[in-house]
Parts: sequence; structure tokens; C-alpha cells
Amino acid sequence: MPFEYKGISITWLGHDSFKIKYADKIIYIDPYKLKKHEKDASIILITHNHFDHLSPEDIKKIATDNTIFVAPHECKSEIDKFKPNKKYYVNPGDEIVIDDIKVKAVRAYNINKFRSPGQVFHPKEDNKVGYVLYLGEVSIYHAGDTDNIPEIRDLNPTIALLPVSGTYVMTREEAVQALKDIKPKIAIPMHYGTIVGSEEDAIYFKNNAPKEVEIHVLKPYE
Repeated sequence: MPFEYKGISITWLGHDSFKIKYADKIIYIDPYKLKKHEKDASIILITHNHFDHLSPEDIKKIATDNTIFVAPHECKSEIDKFKPNKKYYVNPGDEIVIDDIKVKAVRAYNINKFRSPGQVFHPKEDNKVGYVLYLGEVSIYHAGDTDNIPEIRDLNPTIALLPVSGTYVMTREEAVQALKDIKPKIAIPMHYGTIVGSEEDAIYFKNNAPKEVEIHVLKPYE
């Protein structure tokens, strides 16, 4: 079931993938392994170029001729293949406005998750991103694949979508600390149940979250 808040509907599609409905817009973030789907995407946001975030097969399922794409520059060659009428390639810190929606790109990178000695999975210099969406009076932060880095602290969004599984992203314990730094009103755990992590991580996150943060553990949309 989607989470509803102030006229906004948030559906978790599994892993890092979300479908957000706001006014007449349908926004997808990192569509991956979509099950039920239709060609209804107003905006598609991609956080980085890894296969489980930039999935051409899944983009084809939802994109139309009018879909607007937002992605970091490292995704350009793949996104350009769709020949979108409107596209934005962003760096961390960039802000764009699409009709009445503001989108801010936020840094996403690893501090202590290594693929080999000295080499993290998501290097800072790659300029991978998360996003803050400003939808009327509500702000939604999607972290992408990141650790609890200094650049995301004090974001203070209404809703935070945070990874909890470790290995490639913040661990569940680090995600709890991120809640204290980011200070959202509401948080939804993600990045588990597909490649790494399990619902156990989401439950830990919920049970150990600061009392002032409302946690919603969503079931993936089937």
C-alpha cells in the first residue's frame, strides 16, 4: 500500500525504487525490477549509473515521449539513447524547477564501504547524487546510495527515504544516526530485500529511530 501524506502518494517499488504521485505528476526514482507498471512517468530521476538504479529495461516500461529525465552527468550516454524531449544533467548542489516542483541534487558517496582496499563503491569524485523534491509544503529526500556524509546533515526534510542495508550504503545503525542528523519528520527505509539486506534491517531502523521521527516500513508494490 502507498504511504499517503498531505495529498502526496509514495509507493515503494522495492530496492531504491519509488513512485511518487503529486498533483498531476507521477515521479519515479531509480526504477528497477518493476512488476506492475504503465507508461505514466511525468519525471524520472536517476541517482547514479549502477545497473540497479539506471535500468534501461525498466525505464522503457514507464517512459513516454513527454517524460522529463533528471540524472547526474555519468548517466548521460544511457539517458540520451531514449532521446527525451527534456532532460537535465545535474551536479551535486544543482537545483532545477519543473513546473511547480523544485528538485535539488545532493551528494551521495561512500566513506567506509570498499570494493577493494582504498576503493569505495561510490566515490565522491563521481558526483553521484540523491535528491530533495519540494512538493508544495512537503520536501522528500531520496538519499541514493550513500553513507551518512556531512553534506546531507541538517537537510531537515519532511520525509527521508534512507538506505539501511550496509555493504554498499549506510548500515542500519548508521541510518539511525542519519535520522538524528537529517531530522526528518517521517522516514521510510529502502535498499534492502533485493540485492543485500532484509526486512530485519528495516525493523531495526524503526525500533531504534528517535521517538520524534515517524517510521513507515512499506511493503514493496507487487
